[in-house]
Amino acid sequence: MSSRNDEPRSVDDAILDAAAELIVQLGVQRTQLAEIARRAGVSRPTVYRRWPDVRAVIGALLTRELSATREQAHLAGDDREAFVAWVVEVAVRLRDHAVLGALLHSDSDTLFEYVVDRLGTSQRGMLDALRTAIRRGQAHGSIRSGEPTELAAMVLLIAQSTVQSHRMVAQLLPEQAWRRELSTALNGYLAP
Repeated sequence: MSSRNDEPRSVDDAILDAAAELIVQLGVQRTQLAEIARRAGVSRPTVYRRWPDVRAVIGALLTRELSATREQAHLAGDDREAFVAWVVEVAVRLRDHAVLGALLHSDSDTLFEYVVDRLGTSQRGMLDALRTAIRRGQAHGSIRSGEPTELAAMVLLIAQSTVQSHRMVAQLLPEQAWRRELSTALNGYLAP
């Protein structure tokens, strides 16, 4: 969940924070708009003026959390190795994110809709960041030539599927192996 300790929370953030807490504690199916409003300290009409239903609140929450998670990881250079390290770090943070984990465990259909079934705001933001970093890596000479948008889309697919399938292979790929193999896959894909 977003942390803004040095500035007051907006009403939107209070609502999204309340939704995040409820999703983690109760799961998606038991998260109700009235309880989101109560936890946020606002009225139901205040929530309805911003989002028509719980699913829309969840969509906004996912966009906020995915964007914040991406921005928290630091890209340390223009070369392929720095790019791959950044992608792996973002993947780890998303994999271990409390809200995304709760969505995966309690309502994978909702997560599927917002992360897999359509190209939403959060994925577009991630694609833009990947494309920009890929262009820099191409200019550096450490990332192969190719259309940056296409390379970014494939990197997103590789990382996203690795994150989503982590639990399935956790016993086969302990933490360090998971990171190493994701890095190897990305390096192999992007090397000139």
